[in-house]
Amino acid sequence: YAGVFFDQSLLLVDITWILLTFLIITFHSTFLRFILEFKLKQQIRKQFEKYLDPRQVAILVKNPEKLKLGGERKEMSFLFMDIVGFTPISEYYKNNDDPEGLVNVINDYLNRMSKIVLKNGGTIDKYMGDCIMAFWNAPLDVERQRYWAIQTAHEMLSHLETLNKELINENSLPIKIGIGLNTGDVVVGNMGSNQRFDYSCLGDAVNLAARLEGQSKGYGVEIVLGEETQKDMEEEFAMVELDKIAVKGKKEAVSIYTTLGKYDDVNKTMNWVMPYNQHEKFLNFYRAQNWILALKWANDLRNEFNGVLSGYYDIMIKRIEELQKDKLPKNWDGVYVAKSK
Repeated sequence: YAGVFFDQSLLLVDITWILLTFLIITFHSTFLRFILEFKLKQQIRKQFEKYLDPRQVAILVKNPEKLKLGGERKEMSFLFMDIVGFTPISEYYKNNDDPEGLVNVINDYLNRMSKIVLKNGGTIDKYMGDCIMAFWNAPLDVERQRYWAIQTAHEMLSHLETLNKELINENSLPIKIGIGLNTGDVVVGNMGSNQRFDYSCLGDAVNLAARLEGQSKGYGVEIVLGEETQKDMEEEFAMVELDKIAVKGKKEAVSIYTTLGKYDDVNKTMNWVMPYNQHEKFLNFYRAQNWILALKWANDLRNEFNGVLSGYYDIMIKRIEELQKDKLPKNWDGVYVAKSK
């Protein structure tokens, strides 16, 4: 170009500085972009490496656009898991002057349960003492989120059996847990203050999952599911309806269920169809206030389902005996109003 300017206009133009300036600006812009992308990836890795499976973190780091920060509305599945009867365990280690032993047991328990959540594509939201809150379908979409939430609950119970055998061999008290599962629309994203924030979620579906975990003890089962989580999962897992309940703080009633395991496995290990039909009749008698037949069916069912639901029927028998003394309206809809969380 310098030769053209000289031949046509007798102008001698030195474009070296122009090219040099262009190269410096291009290099500087590329370098800044690289730094920004590096900081973004480091921020994503730092924020999620403790809550997500490493494979999911790698996907987010490689594709940051999959992460929508600031909050979005999504359907998600939630799991709350807590130790039932933690006080006796705490007192056991206190009486043995071994507080470190309690910490070690709880940390081991939380570590094992957390690995199951992460392996199955879940996100660990937080630890609240001995309680774990986890969810599926954020920050990455999870196909069959209901399935993986329920599957995680069953794997937790299976691994707990192994842990309890170890604790019994060490002359320690075994651990019992209660699990609540629910599915629904919530808002998920970074929440908190300008100084400190976490990736979490807000919504009625979250609160209900926590309430259902608290009801596991009240129904004598280890897993309680909301109707939205149970929906479309009957072919995958053996489901049994427990009750219609208005949890504390809510007026609206929901149907709650428990799951006995994978449907095919349950069919192989227990007589499933007949007691399932009998259980449906029991609920119909109960809701129709036919207390005599409801008590009869509940007593007959105590040893069915391999005895897994015997605690549930004992609780329902006691409730029916109390309801017999009350004057319920004839149009009673069978909804039990929970008195505790």
